[in-house]
Amino acid sequence: MPCARYRDRVTEPASRTLPSRARVVVIGGGVGGTSVAYHLALAGELDVVLLDRNELTSGSTFHSAGLVGQLRSDPTLTAMNRYSVELYRSLQTTENPPGWVECGSIRLASTKERWEEIQRQDGWAASSGLELQLISAAEAQKLFPLMTTDGVVGACFLPTDGQVDPSQLTYSLASAARALGVAIHTRTRVLGIDTEGGGLRRRVTRVRTDKGDIECELVVDCGGMFAAEIARMVDVRVPIVPMSHQYVVTEAMFEHRENPLPSLRDPDNLVYYRQEVDGLVMGGYERQSLPWTASASSYDGIPADFNGRLLQPDHDRFVEISENAAIRVPAIADVGIRTVINGPEGFTPDNEFCLGPTDVAGFFVAAGFCAHGIAGAGGIGRVMAEWVLEGAPPMDLWHMDVRRFGAAYRSPSYTLARTVENYESYYDIRYPAHERVAGRPLRTSPVYAWHAAQGAVFGEKSGWERVNYYDANSTVDDEAWRPSGWAGRHWAPSVVPEHRAARETAAIFDESSFAKIEVSGPDAARLMQWVCDNDVARGAGTVTYTQALNARGGIECDFTVTQLDAQLFLVVTGTAFGNHDASWLRTQARALDADVRIVDVTGAWACLGLWGPKARDIVAPLTPQDLGNDAFPFLAMRETTVGSVPVRMVRVTFVGELGWELYCPTEYGATLWRTLWDAGQEHGLVAAGYRAIDSLRLEKGYRVWGADIDPGHTPYEAGLGFCVRLDKPGGFLGRDAVAAQKEAGVTQRLVCLVLDDRSQVALGNEPVRVVDEAGDAGPVVSRVTSGGLGYTLGVSIAFAYLPVEHSAVGTRVEVGIFGEQVGATVAKDPLYDPTGERVRA
Repeated sequence: MPCARYRDRVTEPASRTLPSRARVVVIGGGVGGTSVAYHLALAGELDVVLLDRNELTSGSTFHSAGLVGQLRSDPTLTAMNRYSVELYRSLQTTENPPGWVECGSIRLASTKERWEEIQRQDGWAASSGLELQLISAAEAQKLFPLMTTDGVVGACFLPTDGQVDPSQLTYSLASAARALGVAIHTRTRVLGIDTEGGGLRRRVTRVRTDKGDIECELVVDCGGMFAAEIARMVDVRVPIVPMSHQYVVTEAMFEHRENPLPSLRDPDNLVYYRQEVDGLVMGGYERQSLPWTASASSYDGIPADFNGRLLQPDHDRFVEISENAAIRVPAIADVGIRTVINGPEGFTPDNEFCLGPTDVAGFFVAAGFCAHGIAGAGGIGRVMAEWVLEGAPPMDLWHMDVRRFGAAYRSPSYTLARTVENYESYYDIRYPAHERVAGRPLRTSPVYAWHAAQGAVFGEKSGWERVNYYDANSTVDDEAWRPSGWAGRHWAPSVVPEHRAARETAAIFDESSFAKIEVSGPDAARLMQWVCDNDVARGAGTVTYTQALNARGGIECDFTVTQLDAQLFLVVTGTAFGNHDASWLRTQARALDADVRIVDVTGAWACLGLWGPKARDIVAPLTPQDLGNDAFPFLAMRETTVGSVPVRMVRVTFVGELGWELYCPTEYGATLWRTLWDAGQEHGLVAAGYRAIDSLRLEKGYRVWGADIDPGHTPYEAGLGFCVRLDKPGGFLGRDAVAAQKEAGVTQRLVCLVLDDRSQVALGNEPVRVVDEAGDAGPVVSRVTSGGLGYTLGVSIAFAYLPVEHSAVGTRVEVGIFGEQVGATVAKDPLYDPTGERVRA
């Protein structure tokens, strides 16, 4: 094991007994666990014990390749990785340096499509403040002389990337943690984790080990590939699959260099390289992967004595990578191999980390690093420390939140299929609207067979098969709307007539996948009023659009609340956010000690959306309910029947037109669809999909959580101040923060941008620059949160947060789209029906 010289400095002597109590117990002594422990202590929490079953780094950390790349498509992960680099630089000056080498990194484009991806990444870098350099093949070769330029279209170079010795990094973090007071106990195996209470009140109380028990309030599972096994001790599912990942270390290939080689990635050939002394480390992500220990019928079964060990080399499976490596670095075919490393790495089904709290109070997870945990470890420790101690992370981490995984991921077969697909496509270009195929179909609505028979093209979200569009709706004329570049790759002309139907006649949508959460009990109203910034307890039959805020005033959830009776509320949120939002509600219920029951009822109810100028004409003959504005106003719910089906009709919209969401028990869903479909034929009713919903909501300025709004932005910044009820009796979580902001004034505001060129579509994260009166663009001030085409208005629309001094209507900006600076104008928001007359028609 590396770093033996540090071991005695950072771990407790074997003779020292385990403490009987600690506020926080961190389980796992890899790079993740030591980073979390260090950052907890750095934040002032000194009552921390770190445990490892063997020695530090003895899981996956010691055999990591050690690459540290900062730039990702996700600005949050980019920020986390940037912090990691800052941390590693600073640790390099300490007594226990991590072996940080700031050598830079090169990413090659060996195809035209990959060059387009690099141009897109250049925009991400500009948005994130990274100085990425676009370079030629010859310039790349000058930086990395061993490579050939054959087939290279271009490249990019990021000089502040680097590499680090993973074991030295772990011991460096451990040393810093111990200096702040963290107790580190190795060779201490966790046998169990005790909890007390049931339901919402269940929380961790004790960690049991082979060296004694530790009473505690908080546990952070940093077990790496063992994290799922540890979490099962409290019946929490962490969907991690250990995957066999191989790389080689070559014999000497060059003379001593004064300046180290940059790391080199050639994703079109599935390979990466970095310098190792006078040779190279070379590895990649093969198309024929091999899970280790997990199967379609069993969870990860890692042997109890698998500590500091590797797997046997699998030369046959490495042939693809070896042959590809020689294409780019021919000399590697003639040099000897010093070492073959085959080590298991924990991968998740979506290649994102598993971070954050769980439904067991006090039990947190920081694992599933997907072979890029070395780059992220510093940032992971920082965000986890704040999450553990403050109850919320410092930035938007919903896509890394362990609660994003639904019940399907308790299935070993589904988890395995999704993880293997993800590993084998690791270096694939992710085009907009790309759909995954593994594990499908899984969750289907009662109308699924009808959709399929009508030629629906399905997308997948949270395991649900959802209609994107119907091929049969397309016409030749609609092809003229196809956007340029990447935005046009998976674009479908069918979306145009589906969009127009909602505006001109009526469209029907199957929204059964929308997550539905029931909150009931004596304290249901108290909980909902505290959680929501709007007034949601206004009597049975009322519907409220609201946000749930954190203590900083950031938007943790965005949903509608229907009050069904005095002690029963229905929360409806996005398909992908059900687990997250339910968990947030449970966390707040626990904090309030509220007597409530919170249940996900998504599968129990079908939901059909019917919107458009003809919506009332279609439904009126089918129901005894008076649909007039006086009897059934906007933001109201009525229980009635439609045809033979009992329904809850909810007058809301996410497309900006008159209409309803109709909820019925799932067994009635197919009948309700047929009833509405048949009645709508004489009125020009069109079946439509989620792609049309997105274009319709863009025109109307409706925000999407996780893109336009998130925990890092407040309602006032997002243009949602109309939801905030500062005078609500009893207040609400985050009230003081947003009240102070309202008084002081916001410094940034979400604005609507209309691009000059309709064929150019912003996909998200593109840099935005303000243009001055002379027509010159300044530095990057923001990034696009979401964008797309508005087919009624005939424009390309994007949203971005701009400094308030540049947010006035008419302000000119430039949006960087694949290297081209596209002009745009700040427009009045919403663009479509700004007075809301059509919604309330």
